[in-house]
Amino acid sequence: MEIPRIMIAAGSSGSGKTTITCGLLQALKNRGLSAASFKCGPDYIDPAFHKTIFGTPSKNLDTFFTDHCTVRYLMAETAVHADISVIEGVMGYYDGAGIKTYMASSYELADVTNTPVIFIVNAHGMGLSVIPYIKGFLEYKTNSGIKAVILNGVSGMVYNELKPLIEELGVTAAGYLPKMPEYQFESRHLGLVMPGEIQNIKEKIKGLALKIEEYINIDKILSIAKSAPHMEVQPLEILPACIPGKVRIGVAMDEAFCFYYEDNLRLLKKLGAELVYFSPMYDKELPEDIHGCIFGGGYPELYLGTLNSNTTMLNSVKKALADKKMPYIAECGGFLYLHESMEDIKKHHNYKLAGVIPASASYKGKLQHFGYITLSPAEYTGSRSSYKMAGGLKAHEFHYYGSTDNGNSFIARKPFRSIEWECIHQQKQGFAGFPHLYFYSNPDFAREFAEKCFAYSLLCNDS
Repeated sequence: MEIPRIMIAAGSSGSGKTTITCGLLQALKNRGLSAASFKCGPDYIDPAFHKTIFGTPSKNLDTFFTDHCTVRYLMAETAVHADISVIEGVMGYYDGAGIKTYMASSYELADVTNTPVIFIVNAHGMGLSVIPYIKGFLEYKTNSGIKAVILNGVSGMVYNELKPLIEELGVTAAGYLPKMPEYQFESRHLGLVMPGEIQNIKEKIKGLALKIEEYINIDKILSIAKSAPHMEVQPLEILPACIPGKVRIGVAMDEAFCFYYEDNLRLLKKLGAELVYFSPMYDKELPEDIHGCIFGGGYPELYLGTLNSNTTMLNSVKKALADKKMPYIAECGGFLYLHESMEDIKKHHNYKLAGVIPASASYKGKLQHFGYITLSPAEYTGSRSSYKMAGGLKAHEFHYYGSTDNGNSFIARKPFRSIEWECIHQQKQGFAGFPHLYFYSNPDFAREFAEKCFAYSLLCNDS
């Protein structure tokens, strides 16, 4: 396929990837161009910023979660409808799933998708040292994919003096940004704050786009994107068959529950499920006539008072999941919501919650588990037959809360390390734990969940 595309990458986190990506996306929109946006890796928050600009979901592309053919397919099915595709990188350009590997790095994704890279250098406080810094990234891999450089945090005078030296390295100097603290996005313990929490976020991004137009050569970036080679894309043969009848799945979606992989939701739709969105914060009860529920991750710790006071929703959730045995998936924040109680971050109060999981949750003040994992059914539990799980299911963990009972139905294993632990509460119809699941790593998991929901719908019809 002919897909104009670029990646915005950098040498480290904190270099300005999200700022420049958001400003560039808005600038492209201002020019009347449609853009498909993607995030390298498992992050949920950066795609939410992308969505703020275009109003359409941004997708994650991850070479740990899926094989290379699947990555290209997932990118192409969205990119083919856009004038240009923009991928925001993750961490440092060569940083991957382990300290000594570039697997799942921005570099690997750029290589797999043959995407030209615009390399961001946080050059504040640097002079000539910028040149060997860039040279190192260009030469570490002979096929680095880096086609242009943008300097962040420098003056026009510094940029103009360094520009010819940068281009002597064989890459384009595509512009710079001065220090602009007014356009920086705030952070919290899981990364950037969500865009909906930033006052006048759309106006802020529009102002940022004007700066991008002023200081960065967008025409050159567009030319690089159009020069991207054809991308070989093959139809997926791994997609499971559709479920045989009507299934409606409730999806928790509000400020507290907003971490979802867009392709997880799309896969359920491809299987024939209708997704019904609801708010555990504001709605009084679960939607009527649903046959399953998904509670994604997010920030329930920031809204415990509201969640706790919505007793009709809590009672509705417990009745459906614990009493009526409705199938459900609960990840991280959603898993915490199903606990009997949850402590606030300041450790001042325990809030009563849904009570589906017989455990309590507390803030630990530091990361409990962080990074990629592969989930496999625990050999000694009786739950293994509930999901076939051939080849395991890949996932990601990132949480500061702990539970008095993480579950023991599955074993989580870290890649490239001999580290494993028990996790996941799995009853016949429920699947709940801290891991954020990626369905395309094992599409049969999504199919089996949809099938459980369909079986539940038949029971509802019989009753």
